[in-house]
Amino acid sequence: MNHYSFDEIEIGISAAFETEITEDKMKMFTQITEDFNPMHVDESYARSHGYISRVVYGMLSSSFYSTLVGMYLPGEKCLLNKCEIDYKNPVYIGDRLYVYGEVSDKRTATKRIKVKGKMINQNGVTVNTAKISVSFTG
Repeated sequence: MNHYSFDEIEIGISAAFETEITEDKMKMFTQITEDFNPMHVDESYARSHGYISRVVYGMLSSSFYSTLVGMYLPGEKCLLNKCEIDYKNPVYIGDRLYVYGEVSDKRTATKRIKVKGKMINQNGVTVNTAKISVSFTG
């Protein structure tokens, strides 16, 4: 976990990590949300609608933006305030996601930063992008 203070943050600082979307993560997310939409839980249904497999919940993949700011950029001393996500391509079980963020704005008066986020799968395809607002707690 990173421990950037507000004063240490500069526009252009970036961080990244990788994660894999597993069957277990899908099952846990389904249990937590009780979202049984067939696009996410029924292979045949998803295929019949033009997808190669069940589609991973958008909010499951997007939850890694919380990991990005809470663990990496800036890390421990922040709270995620807002996250605007633009979904570009589906995510599937077994995909490896490269989660990237870069500080794009810093507001001293409010002790907030903005982070541009991006997730790319193992094939180099952008699956989503995000504009994230973060405030500092200490």
